[in-house]
Amino acid sequence: MSGPDPRSAPDEFGQIAELFRPLTRGEPGAFDLLDDAAVITSQAGSDLVVTQDAVVEGVHFPAGEAPEDVAARFFRVNLSDLAAKGAEPFAWLQTLAWSPEWPLERRRGFARGLAQEAASFGLTLLGGDTVSTPGPFMASGTFLGRCPPGGVIRRAGARPGDLLLASGPIGDGWLGLQAVTGALQDPTGALARKFRRPEPRLDLRDLLRTCARAAADISDGLIADARHLAAASGCGVRLALERVPLSASGSAWLAQAPDEAGARIALASGGDDYEIVLAAAPAHRSVLEAAGCTVVGAFVDGSSEVLLNGRALEAGPGGWRHG
Repeated sequence: MSGPDPRSAPDEFGQIAELFRPLTRGEPGAFDLLDDAAVITSQAGSDLVVTQDAVVEGVHFPAGEAPEDVAARFFRVNLSDLAAKGAEPFAWLQTLAWSPEWPLERRRGFARGLAQEAASFGLTLLGGDTVSTPGPFMASGTFLGRCPPGGVIRRAGARPGDLLLASGPIGDGWLGLQAVTGALQDPTGALARKFRRPEPRLDLRDLLRTCARAAADISDGLIADARHLAAASGCGVRLALERVPLSASGSAWLAQAPDEAGARIALASGGDDYEIVLAAAPAHRSVLEAAGCTVVGAFVDGSSEVLLNGRALEAGPGGWRHG
């Protein structure tokens, strides 16, 4: 990691050595985090895939969350981007901006969380930076993956006539945030866990490489991310809300909602699901459904529509928009 910020505590380098050097797992190119750069050894027969995402306290997660949960969320939302590309992650770099509300013990908790995630997913820390900030805590990560040459799955690539599919239940991330903030009862804790520790769909890598013409992770909301695929591909998409898969928790919440159309739009636009939305030719339908994917619509010539039982709805932006 690079040199000290003048506002940092005097023991910055000691903290780096204690908290983050173990995460390099002895990788030679990380240079024990003593240099200003890292070296990534090229691997014949693969393309390097790079993604970057940041989480800000009070924006992407509520203030006061356990540091281990913050680390898990930070790690997994970045891995989700690589999962949608059909890439195999192997390393990351990070920039951490410590706020005054993050003393050494919270920093240690964050490092413990990172160590658990890195061990679970098999990644190595290559470097980054640490600074102090008077504002909220922020973690920004650059995550690296590999895929076969020319094999990265882009947002562009869908064609009219392709199926629109979702890889798993939609709406639990949004409901999970409400559970975390206390706005929704969550007796089993399943919804809160869905928000705090989403599962990047790395298990679908081989299937996506075989079947997907275009794909994205569902971070902004199913409606918005389906539209992103359509816009990048130069076509439209029709999303049938009644087909959108829901968990038991999502179905129970929907059953109690006074306005079905509004509730279905909310579930499909809340975001933070970190499932995969993809385009595939109809010939791949059976193998994708066997893997747990659900057909929720189709790509078309012309404009995009959100439908409920064949009736077009006004869905607004359909998800998160960054300011």
